[in-house]
Parts: sequence; structure tokens; C-alpha cells
Amino acid sequence: MKDSLVDIVIVNWNAGSYLQDCIKSIVDNKNENIGNVVIVDNGSTDKSLSLLPNDKTYINIIREKINHGFGKACNIGASYTDSKYILFLNPDTKINEFSINESINFMEKQSSSDVGICGIQLKDKYGISASCSRFPSVLNILSSSIGLSKLFFKLGAPMKDFSHESSMEVDQVMGAFFFIRRDLFNQCNGFDEQFFVYFEEVDLSKRIKDLGFKSFFLADCNAFHAGGGVSQQVKAKRLFYSIRSRILYSRKHFNFLSYMFVYFISLLLEPLPRIAFSIAKFEFKAILETISAYRLLFLWTFIRERP
Repeated sequence: MKDSLVDIVIVNWNAGSYLQDCIKSIVDNKNENIGNVVIVDNGSTDKSLSLLPNDKTYINIIREKINHGFGKACNIGASYTDSKYILFLNPDTKINEFSINESINFMEKQSSSDVGICGIQLKDKYGISASCSRFPSVLNILSSSIGLSKLFFKLGAPMKDFSHESSMEVDQVMGAFFFIRRDLFNQCNGFDEQFFVYFEEVDLSKRIKDLGFKSFFLADCNAFHAGGGVSQQVKAKRLFYSIRSRILYSRKHFNFLSYMFVYFISLLLEPLPRIAFSIAKFEFKAILETISAYRLLFLWTFIRERP
């Protein structure tokens, strides 16, 4: 597979049939451009790995005993690859015959030599999903925390005001389909492993932007992305890790005052509108999940305890 242009890295944690469908889509669309498919299993306890084909020599399964988190598992997977590009692919995605080839064709153009990361149009059962984001700022974090971005999309980081029907340079593409140049990935030492999950691709995109390279959204091809995936099963922990990673990102990329402001609104301000919105929609389970998430956040903040 040494002449292939892209290796694929998939992180699995109890993805069940999602992983099976993802791998089937790769096998069905495999060509000379695609080299190895590396699956890093983060200590899964379901039967997702048993559903995979065992007759494909290019599929390499790395079995880890514990859940390392997404960023570290991606780094582990990347260490088993050697192609010019790496595609980090979520297990709840399904590619088609154009997904990877068109990404390669775009990145191989001379005019794309300053593009470090490429993402493509992602579709779910409802249609085109919002998969591009602006870099976090104090304003868009505040807008998100108090719910203002739900009314005025341009105030939020996710680009919900963008139709995703045209190609353009963006700050960041979703990690579900994250196509990156290997040399840049290595230059940045991969994903920052302090982000257990969420914001690891935001941080890497920011660091690559600081090196003078772009992230580009390519609307000429697409893939299916179920969205949420396994994280739907653990909503309280998902919320905890999202807010925790936001705080860690702010500490790394913002000045001290901005970081402390984000810490304040995340810890003390945001829980109130979250609970109020849940009450207004009679989503009482969501109230309990929010309380549970902030309990974990307070434990991490004051005791540095992580679930």
C-alpha cells in the first residue's frame, strides 16, 4: 500500500453497527488511492469489532484496554500510517465513490498547496448538516452560553447561517471527516491529548492556521454522517467534556482575562439558561443531565476529578 495517497484512521468506542456500516462503505469504494484503514478501539465493551470483515489485510485493528479519548486514539492510529494524507473518519459516517477521490483531487491541485485540511459536505437523514465552524471567541462562547446563538446564528461558532452548498475557506471543518496533510499533522505533533473529546480538531485547525495554512470546505462531494453517534448514549458526560474542552481551549489560545471570563460564564452563567430552556420545553430528563454534567464539571474544577 506504499503508493496509496491516503490512510484512514477511525476511533471506535462501542459504535456497534455504525462501525460495520462505515467499514462496508470503505470496502465497497476501495481503490488504489486508499491505503491502510486503521481502527483504534478505545476499550469497547460491545460487539462492534466482531462485526468487521476478517479477510481484508489492509484493515488494521489496534485494541486498547482503556478509553484514551478521541485525540490520543487518533494519534495512536496515525502512528500506524505512512501515506501523504490522513483521513480521520468517524465510525458513524459512510463514504461513497466520490468522497475520498474528490478530496484527493482537490488537495493535489497546485492552487490548493496552502490548504492543510479539507472537509466535505456531510449529510444526515434530514439533509445537509452544518459541519463548519468559526474559531471560538469570547463573543460566540457567551452567545452560545446564554442561548442567543439559537436566535442569531451568526453570533455562534457553528456556521448554521451557511447553507453548506458551496465550497469556501473556513476556520474549521468537523472532525467527522477530517482530511489532513501528513507533514502538517506531524509538524504539529498531532492532536493535543489534553482534549479528551471535543475541540481537539478545533485546536489543531487553529495551530495549522497559525502556520499559514487553510481549512477548506469542499461542497462538490459528500458523505453520510449520522451525527451524535455513540455520544448520544452518554449525554451528561458529552456535555461535561464539551464544556471542559472549551475551557481548556480558552486557556490555551485566549489571553488570561478572556480565559477567566469564559471560565466564569461556563461554570456559573450557562447552567441557568440551559435549565430554563429545558423547563420551557418540558424536557425534564435534560434537566437531570445538565445537573449531572455540571456536577462533573465542578468536581473537575475543584478536585480535578475526571469521570
